[in-house]
Amino acid sequence: MSCIVTERLSVAYDRRLVVDTLDMRVPKGRISVIIGPNGCGKSTVLKAVGRLLRPRGGAVYLNGDDISSLPTREVARRMAILPQSPQAPPGLTVGELVGYGRFPHRNGLKRSTAQDRHAVSWALEATRLTEFETVEIDSLSGGQRQRVWIAMALAQQTEVILLDEPTTYLDLAYQLEILELLHHLNRTQGCTIVMVLHDLNLAARFADHMLAVRDGSIVCHGSPHEVMTPQTLGETFGIHAHIADDPCTGRPSCISYSLLAQRECKEQAC
Repeated sequence: MSCIVTERLSVAYDRRLVVDTLDMRVPKGRISVIIGPNGCGKSTVLKAVGRLLRPRGGAVYLNGDDISSLPTREVARRMAILPQSPQAPPGLTVGELVGYGRFPHRNGLKRSTAQDRHAVSWALEATRLTEFETVEIDSLSGGQRQRVWIAMALAQQTEVILLDEPTTYLDLAYQLEILELLHHLNRTQGCTIVMVLHDLNLAARFADHMLAVRDGSIVCHGSPHEVMTPQTLGETFGIHAHIADDPCTGRPSCISYSLLAQRECKEQAC
């Protein structure tokens, strides 16, 4: 069953068409990861799905509803989006930022309700941030700050969470921490998670469903084993990749690669 469906989705910046008639289906209750080279339209697709960008054509459906016909508050109640490198105002505490996730559920400027406070407490506990509730965000590490933004999305209590490069600028330990947190939330809460990731091996390790994108079109989609193939990575990134199953996870892993042009030159020289 698909949670998010795009039909002939086209998105442009000024006159430059970035995504052209894209048909995409995201399975409900699973983790989907979009991979592709820089500038291929990954983030653009995510922003269009999250209604941060107005499509030039086509439609985006959320559980069968055309999101263009839904009120903004209703979309925010059903779908949260975390953009690349979000910034918080100086002096804001962890609890205050996480509380912003409750705005779609409030009427006007009314004070937070018991339900709001319960949602914030749950989000802080789920992301292991309860002890940091009164701490200013500026004083946290990069991994901790990213957990705060994820907590804000959780406090929104949506059925879908979209994340654009949630591991950017984080070291390896923090990358694993964030992705394991998202994996845990997906498995325990059943929320649909859609992420853009650059690291192919992390994508294959945590994804249930992968979409390889190039020039605003889908090259291949399916399970990690269906997408992480030399042919697909060659078409998507222009590389010759050697793929093997990780002995610990059983997931496909790219253990070496070279540019296709370099490989062709070596073969011709032989």
